This record gives sequence, structure tokens and C-alpha cells, in this order.
Amino acid sequence: MNPQLADSVFVRACRREPVPHTPVWYMRQAGRSLPEYRRAREGVEMLTACATPDLVVEITMQPVRRYGVDAAIFFSDIVVPLKAIGVDLDIKPGVGPVVATPIRDRAGAAVLRPLEPGDVPYVTESVEALLKELGGTPLIGFAGGPFTLASYLIEGGPSKNHDRTKAMMYGDPELWHELMDRLGAITLAFLRVQAEAGASAVQLFDSWVGAVAPQDYRTYVLPHTAKIFAGLADLGVPRIHFGVGTGELLGVMGEAGADVVGVDWRVPLDEAALRVGAGKALQGNLDPAVLLAPWEVVEERAREVLERGRVAEGHVFNLGHGVLPSTDPDQLARLTDLVHEASAR
Repeated sequence: MNPQLADSVFVRACRREPVPHTPVWYMRQAGRSLPEYRRAREGVEMLTACATPDLVVEITMQPVRRYGVDAAIFFSDIVVPLKAIGVDLDIKPGVGPVVATPIRDRAGAAVLRPLEPGDVPYVTESVEALLKELGGTPLIGFAGGPFTLASYLIEGGPSKNHDRTKAMMYGDPELWHELMDRLGAITLAFLRVQAEAGASAVQLFDSWVGAVAPQDYRTYVLPHTAKIFAGLADLGVPRIHFGVGTGELLGVMGEAGADVVGVDWRVPLDEAALRVGAGKALQGNLDPAVLLAPWEVVEERAREVLERGRVAEGHVFNLGHGVLPSTDPDQLARLTDLVHEASAR
């Protein structure tokens, strides 16, 4: 990592080093809440956009230009690596990822071959182009966590209760671990491609892992997540781990090997620091829906997040999940300024 990026406020906070102010970026900061994003994406399908370097660069840069956030998040989707190895899937507007042939047996799992850098040349090209545009602003690479990917593949699309997923997990642990092994290897390869191309940090989004109990996480998920984080250790980039509804899992997630644990809005950061344990920075955790309220409410809640975040050894301000599509971009611009000003040391 070049010295300028290694010394950026975001990377320093991830490493629990002193910072002049709390850094801030937002999950889904590049997306439907921005009119310029909607213009850029007009008539272009999501997976096509993710494989078009010019569009990836433009969309990734939009919130950096508009908000002055302390980090950019690579514009992609968690199913991109699955599509790249030949899984027949599509992202349906208003629904999410839909898989043509759900995986329900060994033959289905065997279709998941390893991901090679040559499968995603557009990722390397996009990251390299972004580094030129971003200058001293770090880029965060990302991938979907193996539990979340497994759920989409087993259910065939988004699921409320993840019943088929859990049925396999409990009923056929051998098949479950084989599937998770393959997905873990694909995820690790996808994150390595981004980091080796120049991303300054990586985030593992295990969006739906909050559906499992702590003991089940330890048995069925942790070994695979830990392998991913261990497989990134030699690259020297901060590793962030985030899931939704993971309040009960924060302790065991803290054991997986990430440098930063993302916290959704359900657990206050001072409490989260106790659950995660020593030696980790925290990221989060304003409820995205607060941004739909009047500014006075946003300001009050944001100051509270900053105050509670002081307890953590390092704090990256973020939302507790992605920016909602109906969010007014001006609220996010004001929030970014507020975080910088209110946290100035």
C-alpha cells in the first residue's frame, strides 16, 4: 500500500492508530439514492454495470465527489464472483439475486469451481483505474460472506427464514461444509484480486448470517470465515467483517480474524465493544432510517454514535446497514461534515 493511503484517516482508524477525526463512509453510498447513479445506470443491468470498468469507476467515485467521505467502496455485487464462474443467476430489480438452478445436493455443489483472476479481468482493470482517480482516498474491496452466498444458492433467491439453508446445515453437515468450503475459497480469491490490484482494505458482507444462533455460527460458519481472513493476512490490508442482525454473534464474529467488526444499528457501540472484545476497531452504526427524519434528529443520533464509539479502540463511522434508496443525498453530505467536525481531536 502506498504510504499516503497507509497514512489515511480511514486506514489508521482500522488499525486502531490515533486519527485527527473519526473517518466516515457509508455502506451503499454509491447507489439508488443518488440521481447521478440513476442516470449512469439507466438501461444497464446490474451485472453488466459491475463488469464495465468505466461505469464501475464512475459509480464508485460519485459519493467521494459529492460527500467527501474518507473511503470509497468498490461498486460491485456479492454475486459477481458466482456469475464469473458460470452460475446461472440474475439480479431481478426489486427482488435481488435469483438463481436458475438452486443447489440442493452434491452434484449441485460440485458445479462451484475455483475463481481465477482471469475470470474477473474487469475487476482488476476497474481497481487500477480507480486508484488513479482516488489519489489519497482509500478504496475498500468487498465480497459476500459464505453463509449469505450459500443461502442465495440453496434458496434460489432472497429468503425470509432461510429454511432450506438451515435444513441443509442441520440435516447434511457434510454437504454444508463442502459447499461452504467452495464458497469460502471463491470469496477469498475475489477479495485477493481486489487487494492485489490495489484496494486499501476489504470488507466481508455476511448480510444474512444473523439468522443463525451463536453456537451454530461457531460450528457451521466460523471455520470458513476464519479461513478467508487468515488467507488475506499476508496482504497487510485491514479486514472488515459485517453482518445484519448479528448483535448476539459479535463475540464469536470477533474471533474470526477481522481487524474491524461492523455493527448494525441494534446494539450501541459501547456495548458492542464489550461483546467484540479487545484488539478490534468497530465500524458503524447509525440506523439508516434516521436519515429520513429531520436534520435535528440525525444530528442528535450521530453525536450519540460518535460518543459511544469513543469506547472502541478505533472507530469508523458508518450506518448500521446500507443507505436507503429514498435518502436525501443532502442529509448524507451534512452528516459527513458533522462527523468530521464533531469528532475533530
